[in-house]
Amino acid sequence: MTVSRRTTRRKALLGTLTAAAVILPRGVRATGFRETNDRPVAAAIGTGSRWCQKATGIDGPWGSAPDFRKFADYVAVCDADSARRELAAGLVKEWTGSAPALHSDYRAILDDPRIDIVHISTPDHWHAKMAVEAMLAGKDVYLEKPMTLTIPEGRLLCDVCRRTGRIVQIGTQQRSERQFIEAVALAHAGRLGQLKRAVCSIGGAPQSPELPVATAPRTLDWNLWQGPAAEKEFRYLAGDNGETRSWSRCHYEFRWWYEYSGGKLTDWGAHHVDIATWALGKTETGPIRVIPEHVRHPVEFRDGFPVDPARYNTATEFLIRAQFADGVEIEIRHDGDNGILLEGTAGRIFVNRGRITGRPHEELPQNPLPAGTLEKTYGNRSLTDHFTNFFEAARDRRQPISDVFSHHRALSTCHLAGIAARLGRPLSWNPETEQITDDAQAAALLSREPRKGFETQQG
Repeated sequence: MTVSRRTTRRKALLGTLTAAAVILPRGVRATGFRETNDRPVAAAIGTGSRWCQKATGIDGPWGSAPDFRKFADYVAVCDADSARRELAAGLVKEWTGSAPALHSDYRAILDDPRIDIVHISTPDHWHAKMAVEAMLAGKDVYLEKPMTLTIPEGRLLCDVCRRTGRIVQIGTQQRSERQFIEAVALAHAGRLGQLKRAVCSIGGAPQSPELPVATAPRTLDWNLWQGPAAEKEFRYLAGDNGETRSWSRCHYEFRWWYEYSGGKLTDWGAHHVDIATWALGKTETGPIRVIPEHVRHPVEFRDGFPVDPARYNTATEFLIRAQFADGVEIEIRHDGDNGILLEGTAGRIFVNRGRITGRPHEELPQNPLPAGTLEKTYGNRSLTDHFTNFFEAARDRRQPISDVFSHHRALSTCHLAGIAARLGRPLSWNPETEQITDDAQAAALLSREPRKGFETQQG
């Protein structure tokens, strides 16, 4: 992002915010970045592998922080694990030349008037609470996917984002990748004919052995890590299992526990169902029926809850269909080639992170899309990477490409698929009222009561 030094950050970021009703309970400025520096000031909340793998003790640069830091300067890091905090602090000092402030309590970051942007890379069960409170504190937010743990959390984020005028980008980076933008553009241009179906192959979740109760590492504040989730015993088993060489209820493996995540349905579903929802033109609505054709869990379930506390519990296999009022379907399945198949009456295309195939794509050299079509699909702006899109949106005070409102609709389909999977029966959904109909037990699973002391502060 390039901003003239003759233009202050306040002027560059004022944009539409001057006309917005902004809530600032902590007295934090609402007009964006500081005037004295062209680069925004950022803080990291959560420093696991999604932030930067090196902060987990693994020798790899993967994660979003190495790219994020090209646009902003981290001045503070926060994590419930002091070992990760210290590793993250070392990386920030290496990048910036200055040691950042270290926090275990993210609220210290929200109260810091230096900070313009918070970069949230925590486990899923913390996402909504932190993002809402960051917006209310006058911060813009880059929030790793999935946005929420529940559908009501998504509605709350949408409401607070509207009220505060803050800029929030969800880390669904596929929205900024050219092949996905092209697939959406082809669908919107009618090159597939009338759209009928999207098939999202997202892979299945792993199983675990029985995990014994263990003492949490001395560096980890287990109570704080759990936060709004129900209190559970720490469980851990060392072994040859992925990047952490272990199975546990914590850190990377949180993904495979319904207590903290939705499993693959919200992990990869947040990516592929999001693109399918965009391509099908369903970003302002939702399905009317969600049907679990096939589901397999690694543990027994009773009334929608796992009965075994010692093993991963998210679905390992699934085929779930989400039907919309016009007959269009999104199918979510664990098998098949990872990616998204879009089908219409005149053709089909397949797209994933490695390729885009299908006759509508192959015919582009002879029948190109009109000039500017991809840019129009990408929110009427030049194609760029996901972080550039976010920082330009923060500068210009406009919605980024992966906004909370459209992502809420896509992720709601994933959440509904998870509830249907847990209960093993179809659900009827009213996308206008955003309520499950005629199934009180399923409706009760839409929300989760936060643990006392970890309620979301809403203003």
